[in-house]
Amino acid sequence: MNWKFFSRKKAADKPRKSVLREWVDAIVFAVVASTIIRGLLFSAYAIPSASMEGSLLTGDYLFVSKMAYGARMPMTPISIPFLESTVFDGKVKTYWDGWQLGYHRLPGLGEVKKGDPVVFNFPAETVQRPVDMRTHFIKRCVGVAGDVIEIKDGKVYANGKYEPLFPEGQTSYMVTTDGTDFNPDMIKNLKIDLRLQYSPNLYEMIIPPASLAEFKSYSNIKSVKEVIEPAGEYNAQIFPNNEKFKWSEDNFGPLMIPARGTNIKLTDSTMALYGRAIEVYEHNKVERKGDAVFINGKQTDNYTFKMNYYWMMGDNRHNSEDSRFWGFVPEDHIVGKAIVTWMSVDSAGNGLNHIRWNRVLKGIN
Repeated sequence: MNWKFFSRKKAADKPRKSVLREWVDAIVFAVVASTIIRGLLFSAYAIPSASMEGSLLTGDYLFVSKMAYGARMPMTPISIPFLESTVFDGKVKTYWDGWQLGYHRLPGLGEVKKGDPVVFNFPAETVQRPVDMRTHFIKRCVGVAGDVIEIKDGKVYANGKYEPLFPEGQTSYMVTTDGTDFNPDMIKNLKIDLRLQYSPNLYEMIIPPASLAEFKSYSNIKSVKEVIEPAGEYNAQIFPNNEKFKWSEDNFGPLMIPARGTNIKLTDSTMALYGRAIEVYEHNKVERKGDAVFINGKQTDNYTFKMNYYWMMGDNRHNSEDSRFWGFVPEDHIVGKAIVTWMSVDSAGNGLNHIRWNRVLKGIN
């Protein structure tokens, strides 16, 4: 038998796909492939705010590695790919939450470490949405599970060891001048953010470390003092939002970050600190009856955590809504590690200056 002739004849007899069918097949393949890549390997995110400046800038577009900590399996499997969880100003959902899966994560290249720029789902959302459909945040991890975090006069300590602000991080200063107006070009070139003006010669400014010495050298600058929020006064905005803890942005703690397997005694103080984690993040029914605590209908005086937690802070310390305000980030909220800025757009630029070329394909530290 002439096998060569037979195979050619069989191939010739097979009907060719129409142009439409070829396009449909190509689109389906592209969607499936990109969904796998986006779900298991990398995702792209944009920086919408200034909380990480000057390490990451508003208008930066990032690639985030999901392999760094292990890809989180979809918890809401039915959703429209490549779209945010809601569209049209939040009026229309792009997912169906009638089918929810538990938290599972594939093995990763490592674990979350102090100093990592981490993308995660915002844990303190007031709108009830599945974890993987919540707003994405990016902050720097300054404390991992089991650490004891403390902030003294704006300096962060983990287990008693000073964790320095990242080299390009920044904070705010109280600036006193001789009353002379600032040159707008100088403010722009030094990348200074003028937050508040209290009087003709008193300002609060966020000044990048690289600009501080030059700024101080100008003749109209009389003094520059770092802003430090004092301790000892109750601030309802600061975690745990309880009058027992008179903490501030710059004087906070000490506070233990829960680790999987950590057992705590349940008191009024520990319930103020960890009650949300126990009830909301670890999905328990918590009831208080007088001094007694009931978890899932059973009276108990202690609790063992099921997950690891992390403490996240922005590099722009006085312009960041972070763990100091809303507490811990549970491990099931972790998305991945930011690894490269693939594009950066300056909204104030014109033409080619609209793109920050020096940040294109720049690695993230």
